[in-house]
Formats: sequence, C-alpha cells, structure tokens
Amino acid sequence: MKRERIEELAEVIDKRGRITLEQLEEVFPDVSQMTLRRDLLKLEEDNRIIRIRGGAMSVKEVQKVSAEEYTKKTTINTDAKIVIAQKAAGLIDENTSIFLDGGTTAMYLTKEMPDIKCNVFTNGIAVAMELAQKKNINLTLVGGQLMRDNLSTASPAAREYFDRTNFEIAVVSATAFTPEQGFSCNSQIESELLKNVFRKARHVYMMLDSSKIGKINPFTFAHLEDIDVLITDDHFPKEYKQLFEEQDIVVM
Repeated sequence: MKRERIEELAEVIDKRGRITLEQLEEVFPDVSQMTLRRDLLKLEEDNRIIRIRGGAMSVKEVQKVSAEEYTKKTTINTDAKIVIAQKAAGLIDENTSIFLDGGTTAMYLTKEMPDIKCNVFTNGIAVAMELAQKKNINLTLVGGQLMRDNLSTASPAAREYFDRTNFEIAVVSATAFTPEQGFSCNSQIESELLKNVFRKARHVYMMLDSSKIGKINPFTFAHLEDIDVLITDDHFPKEYKQLFEEQDIVVM
C-alpha cells in the first residue's frame, strides 16, 4: 500500500512538474501531511524529485526551468573549460570512487570521461543526466535544496550521506579564488557539503580556469592545503602557479 502510494505520488509530480503540499493534500485527502512529507523525503532520497519550499518539483521540471541560466554559463570560457576537462578525464581510472560537483566545468568533464567501470557520486543534475548515458558508470545523484545557477543540490541530509561515503578522488571547481580567501562559492550549504566531501576524499583535484583568479565569493570551502592537484588552463598566471607548487600542489 505504501509503495503504491509513493509511486502514485511520483507520477503526480512528474505529470504536473511542480506541486505544493496543499495541492498534494487535495490529491491524497486520506493521507496526513506528515506522511506526505515522509513520502517526499523518500522520493528525494531515491533521486526522483527535488523538494522545494512548500512542495516538490520533478527532476525534469527542475532541469527545464534552470536550463537557460545553466546553458548560458556553459558558454563562458568554453575553450579553457574543455582544456581543463580533457586533463581531468585523463586522471580517472577504472574502479575508482569519484565525487563530481555540478559546475559547468564538471559538465564538460562528463563529456570527456571514458565509459569505464567506476562509481561516481554527484550533486549536479546536468552532470548526472550526461553520465547516465554511460553504461558502465555506477552513478549516484544526491538530492537536496536546488541551486538554480549551477543545477546542483545540497542539504544537511546530503552532508550526512557523505559522512558515510568514501572517495578515492573528489573533482570539483570553484567560481572564485584568492590566496587569502581560498576557493569560494555562492552557497553556504554547498560550501558545507564540499567540506564534508573533502574530509572523505583521499585526493582532491581542483578545476580552476584563469578567469576565476582574484575573485571572491561569500563562502570559502577550501584553502591551498586542502587540495592535491590543480587543473587549469594555459593562461594561468606564472606567479600563481609558483604559489601552488610551493605548497606541493601538482599543477596541470
């Protein structure tokens, strides 16, 4: 009975795209609000929906409403992102456990990755959609609060999930870097998630194109001592390359 209700709930959300908790109570008048909330949590844990304030959205709807902004970002510094993605793809071996973030550079990386047997965990919706086309990759998409600018998710539950997960490598990107403030992003909840990932990863690979140098975002998630490899483009300033190498960071 419970399984049937959850499946019916998933179908309703897929059909409508977006629905409020009040609307769900109208569709399921014999189900308590508490039970509906638990069912939504279960669907999110299964990566079938994204919970939003006061309701839920289907993954397809999230992709549709957010795609324009995300697509716009994929066209910025394209050449640098492709170079970085190709370098990063060459570092991924078979049977490796990997975390990928949801940034647009990671999106280019998924296109360059070979279809080999490995375990990939990601909080990126577009990244997951691309990787889903590769048959040999065991893919896990972690749900949570949606960040529309990069089609990523993060939540306290996701942080707890990563507390129980180990990675050989974490491959992430930053939208800003200064030596003083480190690597930063625009979301506090994503920042906390990445910190958890770094604690569980044996090696951290940072993808950073030269346009991000000198920029500062509100939430720092890593400093130089937190990363092992910097993957960048051909225009990366020499003085910054020297700074990284002085910290025993491999610069590619």
